[in-house]
Amino acid sequence: MKKNIFNIILVLLSFSTQSAHSCSMYKITIGDKTMVGCNEDAWRITSRIWFENTSKKGNYGAAFTGSRAIGNNQFAPQSGMNNVGLSFSRLVAHHPREVNNPIEKRKAISNPSSYLKDILHSCKTVKEVQQYIEEYDHSFFINDVFIYIDKSGDYLIVEPYSLKTGNNSYYVLSNFCPSITNNEESRKLAKYRNGGDFLREHKLDTTLAFCTSLSDTMHVCRERNGDGTLLSSIWDLKEGVITLYFYHDYNYSIQYSLKEELMKGDHIIKIPKLFPANSEFERLTNYITPFNTPFIRISLFFIGCFFFMTSLFFFMNFLFKKPLENYRHIKLYYPLLGIIMTYYMFVLATNIGIYYFNAPYHHYSDKIISLSSYIPFLLLMVIIPLFRYNFKVIKEKSWNLISSFLFTVNNIIYSILLGAFIYWGLFSVFN
Repeated sequence: MKKNIFNIILVLLSFSTQSAHSCSMYKITIGDKTMVGCNEDAWRITSRIWFENTSKKGNYGAAFTGSRAIGNNQFAPQSGMNNVGLSFSRLVAHHPREVNNPIEKRKAISNPSSYLKDILHSCKTVKEVQQYIEEYDHSFFINDVFIYIDKSGDYLIVEPYSLKTGNNSYYVLSNFCPSITNNEESRKLAKYRNGGDFLREHKLDTTLAFCTSLSDTMHVCRERNGDGTLLSSIWDLKEGVITLYFYHDYNYSIQYSLKEELMKGDHIIKIPKLFPANSEFERLTNYITPFNTPFIRISLFFIGCFFFMTSLFFFMNFLFKKPLENYRHIKLYYPLLGIIMTYYMFVLATNIGIYYFNAPYHHYSDKIISLSSYIPFLLLMVIIPLFRYNFKVIKEKSWNLISSFLFTVNNIIYSILLGAFIYWGLFSVFN
């Protein structure tokens, strides 16, 4: 019963989670050869590659990479390629939701992972992909942009409300929707800027060495915890060969022949176990956050509920207790702090970027979440006065037993949270 309750809480929190998950990709076509490179920038430690055959006549086998677990040893596809040279890459990109959705009357996407995999299993060219996608309300992926590339080098960009084809000899994409983002804005993304500049400054090449250099040029390694590009994959659409580089180390690679792997039947491989020890990845693995430790995430939920209930208790206590009670004013100020902390517990449980981007954390679209980054400093300022009043209340027996107990428990939790805030680097504003 307890396990079921915990699972329900995690599911509810996941609906509000800001993934802060970013990526970049490129494609290069020379003659009849097309190479596609994908950098998955993520803080997950569960990177996988898997191979799927299909029993349906006329369909295609495919390989996929991904790191976001969706249950039953299944992972959400992040990139992939089928055995006739069609590939795709998925990138996070914010797009404003249109009030009047022009494609809402199309088929609904009920299972996003199955939908994405079915495209590779059933399509051979980007023209077929476009026909497939046009049957669905793809605004379901309001925070994603996709790009599909076939063996000829043609590509299709899939945004929440639009589809656009192209056939340039090279193309670079990162975390933005091209239809609503000008060149000046897109070049603010260093990985996109670096990739585009590299291709303009060098003679185009489809060798693995050239593509590896380009993937390296576009990778990220942020200041905190060595996090950044989790997996670099290079897909040879002509030969059906997949090359993997793990955790932005481009000195060691693993290669797979899609044809040979599909002959082995459906199987999934844990990518971290394939590569030598990586100190930066070990550091990421050992870094504890609510997003890799469910107990902490659930605890934040219950702590938030506790703060809310005690805030309500102290406010009601202030209204109905005798006016001459000592330190009565604390019962008025305390609920305000409690409500602020209740909100911050929700923010901490639903925004993964807080634990990896430099403090103070700036949310890409929510100014209130950005402003909440200063709440740890507020708590640090008031914790000593709160304990002083706590000591006086207990020593002088100014409040009843329940009020004193709740006051003490709140302050203890605040102290524990301050320790967690220090560990998570939430005070490190001078990085």
